[in-house]
Amino acid sequence: MWVIQVPKDQIYRIPPPENAHRFEQLSRKKTNRSNCRCCFCSFLATIFILIVLAGISLAILYLIYRPEAPKYSIEGFTVSGINLNSTSPISPNFNVTVRSRNGNGKIGVYYEKESSVDVYYNDVDLCNGVMPVFYQPAKNVTVVRLALSGSKIQLTSGMRKEMRNEVSKKTLPFKLKIKAPVKIKVGSVKTWTMIVNVECDVTVDKLTAPSRIVSRKCSHDVDLW
Repeated sequence: MWVIQVPKDQIYRIPPPENAHRFEQLSRKKTNRSNCRCCFCSFLATIFILIVLAGISLAILYLIYRPEAPKYSIEGFTVSGINLNSTSPISPNFNVTVRSRNGNGKIGVYYEKESSVDVYYNDVDLCNGVMPVFYQPAKNVTVVRLALSGSKIQLTSGMRKEMRNEVSKKTLPFKLKIKAPVKIKVGSVKTWTMIVNVECDVTVDKLTAPSRIVSRKCSHDVDLW
C-alpha cells in the first residue's frame, strides 16, 4: 500500500459536476454585486463633490456681493366701501402704496407672476389683489400703487361695533400681507424662484378717503426653496 501525503495548502476544492453550474452562477452574482457597489459609491462621491463645490461657490458670491433683502414700507393707505351702519355685506376697496428699496449694489430683483396681496381686519380677509410684474435694478427705490377690492364680505355685529369704536378713536388697525415670487439677478445670472413674504401692520384714522396713516410697521422674510 502506498500512502501519499499532500500539504494542506496544496489541496484544491473542486465542486462536484452536479454543483458546478450553481457555483458558476454564484460567482457571477458576487462580481455583479461588487460592480454595483462601486458604481453606487462613485455616484455618491460625485454628488457630495458637487454639493461641496456649490456651497463654496455660494459662499464666495455672498462674500463678494453681500446680498440683502429689499426693504418695504407703506406710503399710502385709503379705504372705502365699508358701511358700518348696515348689516348688508360690504364690498371694500383699498388703495395701497408700497415702497420697495433695493439697497444692493450689484443685485437686481425680478418680481414674477402669481403674487398675492390681501388686507385683513381681525383675521377677516377684506380684499385681495396682485403685485405688478417688474424688474427692480440695483440701488433703486420703486413705488407700487395697488388697487385692492373685496366682494360680499359679511361682518359680524361684534366686528361692526368694534370698528365703530375704533373710528371714534381714529385708530383703525389693518394687516397687509404680500406674497411675491422673485428671482435674483447677479451679473448675467438669474436664480431660481424665491418667495418674499411681507407683513405690514397699518393703522388709519378713518374709513373714507383721504385717510391718514397713524402708524405703520413692516416685516419680511424670504423662502429660498
